[in-house]
Amino acid sequence: MDLPPGTGDPSITIAQSIPTAAVLMVTTPQEVALADVRRAINLFKKFEINMIGLVENMSYFFDRRSEKPIEIFGRGGGEKLSREFGLPLLARLPLDPDIGRSGDSGVPLMISSPNSEAGRIFQVIAEKVLSSI
Repeated sequence: MDLPPGTGDPSITIAQSIPTAAVLMVTTPQEVALADVRRAINLFKKFEINMIGLVENMSYFFDRRSEKPIEIFGRGGGEKLSREFGLPLLARLPLDPDIGRSGDSGVPLMISSPNSEAGRIFQVIAEKVLSSI
């Protein structure tokens, strides 16, 4: 389940109610997001909850005209947390309009565009999550 950032009641309730849960931490590259995820990691460590790893979301926007990634929100936040906490960085997801369109239309990206860059990255994440549990 997707939890709000930080260490609020939903995270504490999950940690207390489902002690065998495994969590996947998601961040964006900017420092304000990293601070929230740090607090959440420390909370889940306190409750001894298994953390599968990290995903850095909105890591870059791929500019099709220049064929270069543009790192709108900075660079390396997920890598920084990975080193800091010894958690594997499973993937860096792009900021992709197709993800938003899929959510709005109710058709998951893995159905509408499974072979897109983001679709392939989601497949890699799923494989890594499955192999870790």
